Amino acid sequence: MNEFIEKNLAVMLVLILVAVSFGGMVEIVPLMSQKVMTEPVEGLKPLTPLQLAGRDIYIREGCGVCHSQMIRPLRAEVERYGHYSVAGELVYDHPFLFGSKRTGPDLARVGGLYSDDWHRAHLYDPRSVVPESNMPGFPWLFDDPIDYEVLPAKLTALRAVGVPYTDEDIANATQGVEGKVEIDAVVAYLQQLGTIIKDRR
Repeated sequence: MNEFIEKNLAVMLVLILVAVSFGGMVEIVPLMSQKVMTEPVEGLKPLTPLQLAGRDIYIREGCGVCHSQMIRPLRAEVERYGHYSVAGELVYDHPFLFGSKRTGPDLARVGGLYSDDWHRAHLYDPRSVVPESNMPGFPWLFDDPIDYEVLPAKLTALRAVGVPYTDEDIANATQGVEGKVEIDAVVAYLQQLGTIIKDRR
């Protein structure tokens, strides 16, 4: 039988696919049935429209290429960055921004570590606050207005995938965002990262 399988590539590929599929189901399906993986941690709220706009700018500018947003449960990581990331704090994230490269530090717990002014200075000219930084500046964020007209559609789309935005949230999505520039949104997004777990420590 082994000789037959080894000499028939199509049969071998089918059997490999069956084995990998079965193994994947054994690993993944039980996780998806655990409440700790699918339910939000206590106190978790969806991003405000301003924070959501900031998240989209964060993605657009490629911040996730150099900064991860996932602290692994390893001693060195927890000592450096804080409490490890848990699934329940990320259930409203679409897409996840785990990242895998750390040219810059992990940002999963950056919320509240620095003032708004520090973030603004850092994003305008990183070396003004971190002399050894190799991060580029983002001065255009201080001039470009937020595209707030798309926010109701974004909230509606996120509600369709399980984020609990209400009709009122969607109707009022542009309030408080009009007239703001992109740096306001990015700072609002950064300042909320990881704060729900910090509050529980």
